[in-house]
Amino acid sequence: MTLKENFQKLYEDMKRRIESAVEKGCISNDIKDQHRGFLEWNSKVTKKDHQSIVKIIIDGWNPNAIDIEGNKLPTLVYLSREKRPGWAHNFKAGSMNALTRVSSKITNAPIILNLDCDMYANDPDAIRDALCFFMDEERGHQTSYVQYPQRYDNITKNDIYSNVAFATNKIELAGIDGFGGTLYCGTGCFHRRESLCGNKYSKDHKFELHNEKSNTKGKTVQELEEECKPLANCNYEKGTQWGKEMGLVYGCPVEDIVTGLTIQCRGWKPVFYNPTKHAFLGIAPTTLDVALIQFKRWAEGLFQIFFSKYCPFIYGHGKINLGAQMGYCVYLLWAPVSLPTMYYVIIPALGLLHNVPLFPEVSSLWFLPFAYVFAAKTIYSLVEDLICGDTLKGWWNLQRMWIIRRTTSYLFAFIDTVIWQLGFAQTSFSVTAKVVDDDVLKRYQQEIMEFGTLSIMFTIIATIALLNLFSLGWGIKNVVFGTILMDLEKFIPQMTISGLLVLLNIPVYQAFFRNDKGCLPSSIVFKSIVIASLACLMPIY
Repeated sequence: MTLKENFQKLYEDMKRRIESAVEKGCISNDIKDQHRGFLEWNSKVTKKDHQSIVKIIIDGWNPNAIDIEGNKLPTLVYLSREKRPGWAHNFKAGSMNALTRVSSKITNAPIILNLDCDMYANDPDAIRDALCFFMDEERGHQTSYVQYPQRYDNITKNDIYSNVAFATNKIELAGIDGFGGTLYCGTGCFHRRESLCGNKYSKDHKFELHNEKSNTKGKTVQELEEECKPLANCNYEKGTQWGKEMGLVYGCPVEDIVTGLTIQCRGWKPVFYNPTKHAFLGIAPTTLDVALIQFKRWAEGLFQIFFSKYCPFIYGHGKINLGAQMGYCVYLLWAPVSLPTMYYVIIPALGLLHNVPLFPEVSSLWFLPFAYVFAAKTIYSLVEDLICGDTLKGWWNLQRMWIIRRTTSYLFAFIDTVIWQLGFAQTSFSVTAKVVDDDVLKRYQQEIMEFGTLSIMFTIIATIALLNLFSLGWGIKNVVFGTILMDLEKFIPQMTISGLLVLLNIPVYQAFFRNDKGCLPSSIVFKSIVIASLACLMPIY
């Protein structure tokens, strides 16, 4: 039996036991005898109401902890922090802080790797490379964390949903790193424990790797487990600086960005490292709705930071470089970018429908700034993306996704943030599911966009696509029949915008007529046709 077949067999066995336990509603006595951890679970325990559980599965200091080839195994600990109704668990930030405290009791290793559960190590040298930064003789003592870019192993050739930000990783994030403002992205990051736990940078600090288990000497595994449990209890952080000045910061959907900023403002210098071989790989969204929900959460959280006390221009003033402050705001202001984008995808189309010119004539000198900005931005973006490793079709997909994100994810993020600022709603945390069925996966691999859910975002996408299709058709009709032939120069810019939007939205038009489960639902098709038709009848002045 090969290693892969053995893993598959173990996985199927685990899956069978889990499904059996779910069906029965309890853990069998045989499994309880094999795994002590199940003894703490009873009928009253739920995923939102349970005590802290800490289990040292592999004791790395036990000489018998070796693999089949005789290699020493590292310490492996399972932690399930306490959850109680009425106590905020602070999502991922709360988990990270509990893990930080428990690990300090068990190993107290000076370096912590933060990796999402859907990612895995792709390069065995990633740890050594990160340690090189921490142990650098000149600047290593000031290094707080080493951030690797997010990479995925399920990306299609032309990256239909533009999950891989080629230019962002190779140019933007590297540029911000040059100003000392490397963004902490929440995964693929090696942290110095000292900086993560709230300590300010000191020139006297010396980095030392150690293998001692000084705080656990003379204690059994069971004793150590019991000592660690209170560290993961709900009330442990009450009256402390955890979530404020220590650990990951609470109160924001993108706690990683805020945490990175606070660490830098304490004098530490992070590092962005983008090696040729990807250090860590994860799973990218394979459906459009999941991709948009993810960006909506990011954009909302980032915009909230801009209005909070952690705004880089306020919190970082005098603490980090002005270039780093501006670099942060490139991302913090994603949400308001939706407003000018909505203007350009709607108003020029309406103007064309009602023969109202919005731009200078093509022959006018006043048209040159518009033409220059459009041409320069397009050419620069294309060349930049191709140089960074993207394909021509991948760049085209990116342009489509930028329009879709700005008119849906960013727009809703902007609205929700404004409502939150006015105190009418609380911030919610949306968890994106990345598990899909075989049909969805097949369409994703064929690079066919997925519209199979009832989402208001899809209604907006379809409405904008139809509105520009109607306006372009009306403009062409007027040119053919000579209605605007004399004033054609005035309408070329608007026809160009509508034409480009029509080309970008070809997958949306195709989704109107597809007969698979990923097509646009009939209710969304009906709504978008009605709304676009009403918009065409709307008078403008």
